[in-house]
Amino acid sequence: MKKIICCALLFAGMAAQAQNKRTVTDTTVHFIVKGNCQMCKDRIEEAAHGRGVIEVSWDIDTKDLSLRYNPAQTTIDKVEQRIADVGHDTPHRKADDGVYKKLPDCCLYRDGTMEALAELKKQTSTEIGAPAEKPGTVVKGVVLESDEKGNFHPLAGASVRWLGTTSGMMTDSNGVFTIPVHDNIHLLVFSFTGYKADTISVSPAEEIKVVLASGHSLQEVKVSAVRRSSYLSPLSPLMTTVMSERELFKAACCNLSESFETNPSVDVAYNDAVTGSRQIQLLGLAGVYSQLTLESLPGPRGLAAAYGINYIPGPWIESIQLTRGTGSVVNGYESIAGQINVEMKKPESAERFYLNGYINSMGKTDLNLVLSQKLGKKWSTALLLHDDFLQNKTADMNHDGFRDLPTGNQFSVFNRWKYDNANGLLFQAGFKYMKEDRTGGETAFDPSVDKFSMNHYGLGIQTTRTEAFSKLGYVFPQKKYKSIGLQLSGFRHDQHAYYGMMIYNALQDNFYANLIYQSIIGTTKHKFRTGLSMNADKFRELYRSVRFDRNETTPGVFFEYTFSPDDKFSAVAGLRADHNSIYGTFITPRLHIRYAPVKGTTFRFSGGRGQRTANILADNAGLLASSRIIMIMGGQSGKAYGLDQEVAWNEGVSLEQKFRLFNRSASLVMDFFRTDFTKQVVTDLEDPSFFMFYNLNGKSFSNSFQAELEMEPVHKLEVRLAYRLFDVKSTYNQVLMSRPLVSRNRAFMNLAYDLKGWKFDYTINVNGKKRLPPTVINPTAYHRDNESPAFVQMNAQLSKTVGKKHPVDLYIGGENLTNFMQENAIVAADHPFGPYFDASMVWGPVTGRQLYAGFRYKIK
Repeated sequence: MKKIICCALLFAGMAAQAQNKRTVTDTTVHFIVKGNCQMCKDRIEEAAHGRGVIEVSWDIDTKDLSLRYNPAQTTIDKVEQRIADVGHDTPHRKADDGVYKKLPDCCLYRDGTMEALAELKKQTSTEIGAPAEKPGTVVKGVVLESDEKGNFHPLAGASVRWLGTTSGMMTDSNGVFTIPVHDNIHLLVFSFTGYKADTISVSPAEEIKVVLASGHSLQEVKVSAVRRSSYLSPLSPLMTTVMSERELFKAACCNLSESFETNPSVDVAYNDAVTGSRQIQLLGLAGVYSQLTLESLPGPRGLAAAYGINYIPGPWIESIQLTRGTGSVVNGYESIAGQINVEMKKPESAERFYLNGYINSMGKTDLNLVLSQKLGKKWSTALLLHDDFLQNKTADMNHDGFRDLPTGNQFSVFNRWKYDNANGLLFQAGFKYMKEDRTGGETAFDPSVDKFSMNHYGLGIQTTRTEAFSKLGYVFPQKKYKSIGLQLSGFRHDQHAYYGMMIYNALQDNFYANLIYQSIIGTTKHKFRTGLSMNADKFRELYRSVRFDRNETTPGVFFEYTFSPDDKFSAVAGLRADHNSIYGTFITPRLHIRYAPVKGTTFRFSGGRGQRTANILADNAGLLASSRIIMIMGGQSGKAYGLDQEVAWNEGVSLEQKFRLFNRSASLVMDFFRTDFTKQVVTDLEDPSFFMFYNLNGKSFSNSFQAELEMEPVHKLEVRLAYRLFDVKSTYNQVLMSRPLVSRNRAFMNLAYDLKGWKFDYTINVNGKKRLPPTVINPTAYHRDNESPAFVQMNAQLSKTVGKKHPVDLYIGGENLTNFMQENAIVAADHPFGPYFDASMVWGPVTGRQLYAGFRYKIK
């Protein structure tokens, strides 16, 4: 016992001696260390620790480092050097630039605060080749803390990072974070000073809420909302609806024209009863008034206006951004009713292997293959293949003797490459080839025997289209808000067609260039984009025996200013000047404003001018399937077809209100748009013997009102309801009349239910009456009513995902389940070579009920 007591006394004495020694030698100092966030704090404190360092603490807000150390064992200089070695500047040591640039984006303190960096990152878009935020590729959420009364408050500066990596960010001043999905990791680490870190499993496209309890530990993550498959871009001043891949999977979506079946804003209808071509309508106006772009580059336009949306395979699409109203001046001047930007699957993010197959009850078959490969750390490539074919020559559901759809084949291949050196330099390039051969007309038509004869009416359309593009961009590493990019693209569209005894051959060559520079004015509240553009077209058209040739070149300059002082208000003002080699110089101003006075309420306003050259034959290709005679009235030499360019002003206002319904998130969006044409090429069908083209002499306008409600009445049942009202009129031969073949009213409902891997989607459209072109001077047998009846269309799809490691989506569905078809869709189908034949008077479905089945197999 004495030995134990002696040992205890000896140990106590030694401890007391050590304590006295520490009291004498320990020193506490304070100095500034540059950094931004919780990840910076963890890195700085870990680096500062070492031999002789007793205690260290770095404050995120003040940047003050408190260091308690033993001068006999280390020096301040050594501590500063260790901190600088991991990328953080100290009073006497500056971090190496190479080490600093490798820090996560949120830690780049030399470029600004965390909030500023988050805002600046949004400015690096696909326009210069950098990846844009895509649905399903980010996880969003908010981190909150609870006070003693149970009230929640946003927690700014909390660290959010992927487990085992340095890839992460900090929550902004509102506690909100948006972090890109990691390829192989699904665990997020949340941490904050004074709270216990926790690790949570999350899924792409989730919007999550993390609550830090008063006990200084993270509560379980609760999914308060999952981003809907289609949603309004929340911070954009433009009225842009984002349609994710999940939205596209609600239907078969064989091509872009079928991608809008679950969207109430867009109408898609057949141009005629024989060619199978479809065209969209937006704000009550034909699709040619909506600018179609592929990743901010020109999409199918010009000669491809009538068929272009059929040229983009649905399985190639990653997402769609649908903007109502005029778009950005950076993308050109042609947008009048809106802009549709299609994001294709990217080499760096596409599935390594994706196979899709589809077949319907008519025999139409689609096959799609996507392959992607990363080549080292900087290069990636993707190969996309598509083939569709229909060989059913006797499909005639309405028994008029004509094929409901043309037979034939479309083959497409798209190869793209991307280079990213992770230091600001990005490069993309790609090549696409498409060949299509379609044959339509009477079921008995055989082109090898009947072509250009009056035995049986037939049509043939052979199209070859080649496209190429490149993007080169540079983001300044020290100034993330500054970048410069060059976009280049070109295509050749070669088409050979015949309609009965009439031929229409056309060739278009296009070259496009766009140089964009973006930066700030003083602070990130004032941003701008400016640059130069060039669009050059060469057209060669032969209709019957008449040639329509022209070369049209339009160089331009643009400037766009963005003012965003806070989260409540933002405005984008743009101005561009262009000089058209045929029509001279013109100015295009545009303005977009977003104002959110309170949380959940957002007002938007847009206004601007749009201008385009009408391609009267390609824009109205469906009219060529008729015996009508083309008349171009009042033509002037030197202009395209002797007609003016089309010029219109579009203004729109919208209200988006988010609220709780059935104890779940819901939203109501109401918008009104007005389009006024000051110049327009009028397509006059008021005489059934002619289709006349002439310059507008009078008024022409479109009024569009739409209300859309989205809600979740029960768990995982999404309901989308919409009503739309159009008032679209134009002056025909000095008389103001409703535009034909445009429905005044439309009601819409989409139901989407997800249960244990089963997905059910149901869509119903109620289409109102449409004014029809008059046929009163035709023989009685070929008369048609003055307006169409209202009708209902229903589509449904059931899908199931099987497998875990390499899941397979299996789906079956039906289109036009009510089997409603337009009766006598073709006027004078019994005399197709007579003077009254007209297949362009289509106001409803020309095919009956169709059932389909398909699969999607992916290896990520």
